[in-house]
Amino acid sequence: MEFENLIRLIEKVSQSELTGLKYEEDGVKLHLTKKQGGIQVQASEGPVQVVSLPKSEAAPDSGKNNKIIESPLVGTFYAAPDEEAEPFVRVGDVVRKGQTLAIIEAMKLMNEIESDYDGTIAEIYVSNGQTVEYGQELFRID
Repeated sequence: MEFENLIRLIEKVSQSELTGLKYEEDGVKLHLTKKQGGIQVQASEGPVQVVSLPKSEAAPDSGKNNKIIESPLVGTFYAAPDEEAEPFVRVGDVVRKGQTLAIIEAMKLMNEIESDYDGTIAEIYVSNGQTVEYGQELFRID
């Protein structure tokens, strides 16, 4: 199963009322079980992995207009297009919806992470070269 299809499958199970799903293709067995705080993924050829569920409810209002950008996939976070380049954004930078904030490398594919919001980068939760998980918070935009 391709990585993108696996992510879509996990998202669909997360959003549904299903509590589990078993799937088999070309001798590879996949078992997804919805648990508190994540989905447990078990494959016949790999270890068990717990993947965070996407946030389906808005966080309680803390008096600020905070928006969180989460990782849409598992991979390696890169703050800049290459080692010698300036980072795409820094704390305090004003960003526009659609602007590239970072890159996540997954299975040798470079995926641009774009802002879903207009605002100011208030916090960057991960560092360059760090491995990130699906649903992990990357940026806070005020």
